[in-house]
Amino acid sequence: MTKSELVSAVIKATSMQKGEAEKSVETFISSIIEAVSKGERVALSGFGIFSVSDRKERNGKNPRTGESLTIPPSRVPKFSAGKAFKDKANPIAIEKPTEPVKDKPKVKKKKG
Repeated sequence: MTKSELVSAVIKATSMQKGEAEKSVETFISSIIEAVSKGERVALSGFGIFSVSDRKERNGKNPRTGESLTIPPSRVPKFSAGKAFKDKANPIAIEKPTEPVKDKPKVKKKKG
């Protein structure tokens, strides 16, 4: 789903005009980006948590030359899906497992 498809879904679900829906979606996204860039956590119940994670300086290799280099520390955005989101995205995991089929007991034949 693209941003324009999301705007269309908002228009369909509400009676907003296209300009209002675009502004709402853009405001929602920019609010999350702004909060996370300040180091805040944005928790949306049932959806997930947006946060920022700090990466330490580490050693790496240039894949082209094999030369060792130092990768500087950085801050990266992170998203952790909430339980409701995970359950909806993976419906197979929440289905109850079926009982294993038991083999029929073998009947011993009498000789004679």
